[in-house]
Amino acid sequence: MLYKLPLAGVLLPERGGSPNADRIASLYAVTLVIAFVVFIGVVVAIVYALRRYSEKRHPVATQTRGNTRLEIAWTLAASGLIVFLAVWTFIQLPGIENADESEASAAVIDAGIVPAGKDQPLTIEVIGRQYIWKFRYPGGASSYEEMVAPVGVTVKLEITSIDVAHSWWIPKLGGKFDALPGYTNETWFRISEEGVYQGQCAELCGRNHAVMFARVRAVSPDAYVAWLARQKRENAEGLAAAKADRPAIPEER
Repeated sequence: MLYKLPLAGVLLPERGGSPNADRIASLYAVTLVIAFVVFIGVVVAIVYALRRYSEKRHPVATQTRGNTRLEIAWTLAASGLIVFLAVWTFIQLPGIENADESEASAAVIDAGIVPAGKDQPLTIEVIGRQYIWKFRYPGGASSYEEMVAPVGVTVKLEITSIDVAHSWWIPKLGGKFDALPGYTNETWFRISEEGVYQGQCAELCGRNHAVMFARVRAVSPDAYVAWLARQKRENAEGLAAAKADRPAIPEER
């Protein structure tokens, strides 16, 4: 397949983390190859014209009033390429936009993390703020900077912001999505291998924009269930401690 060409991350988008990212890379690679072929064709035509019609060979310029066949040929060729790219794009778009079927394990379903049924995704809220990402999970747990997700489970992200415009971007997990105050963008991923996937805010959002990193850690479903339970407990303990440390407000008389 074309998306297996080398130089991923240099000339091509990164791939290998989620099916939607792979499809984006495939679409990009097809477009890049066609553009490269057209570029080479134009360069060859220019070099040929410079040599064929140089001043040494033709001291007096030949006046050409047009070439109907040639004009029709390049018009049809250009139109054909545009139609092909449009059709190929619309073929790929559903697989990029629409979430794949989830492969949720019994442990994830039994824990109530996702509804029963393979077509049900795990929904995680992604909230941007200067200069950190917050993640809210089902059941009330939350984390900062690092999202934890189970492998084999389709994860739907609901992306927003509480201050200025940010942009959620984990290259191996799909395209960039704006995080805007008062608006929710949605995207998805499904990771097949455990590991850490790095990214960062891709929208200039202030003086510390460069250090607004994002990270997704993919773990086994069982490890995710255990982590989520521990995170809920730690969140509750932290909230209780914060309330205990808060100074009492004297009552008015």
